[in-house]
Amino acid sequence: MLKKHQHNPAHLFVDNCPYFITGSIYQKRALLQSNTIKDYLLATIRQCFEEKAWLLNDWVILDDHYHLLGISKNGEDLSGIIGKIHMLSARFIRSQLQAEKPIWWNYWDYCPRDERDYFIRLNYLFNNPVKHGYVADLKNYPYSSFHSVLKKQGREFLAQQFKEYPEYKNLCLEEDGE
Repeated sequence: MLKKHQHNPAHLFVDNCPYFITGSIYQKRALLQSNTIKDYLLATIRQCFEEKAWLLNDWVILDDHYHLLGISKNGEDLSGIIGKIHMLSARFIRSQLQAEKPIWWNYWDYCPRDERDYFIRLNYLFNNPVKHGYVADLKNYPYSSFHSVLKKQGREFLAQQFKEYPEYKNLCLEEDGE
């Protein structure tokens, strides 16, 4: 763990490990609301993960935050990856919206302890658009990897996953202010 600044969360740097990452917009402003910005952010996330050979498994982008689930290559690259994502996307957001600085508040990371913990976080990620009231049905929210998993694994697989790991409903993340 490394904690450089008093108000920043501690970050884990673990090689070849699953990571659940959340990035949040400063003051929870809805700066990610436009599809153009969401598309840019996703492309930037993919590019930055690929540059450091991290695997991006799943993701969701909402209007004021995002969640990612991936696998690290070199854990020490985490801060640089997220820093670059936030720098590039902040520049783009400011060019689109003339938004005041700062754009990003912070990021939080968590390494799931086991398969159960991983799937609880994955279900939480998938369910986030429903939790925050964007949609009633996950199929209606386009900015999530849910659709590719649904296509690849099928409805029955996902229904079983949600049934087998229901703890996502009670998961409270510090970064969500809960």
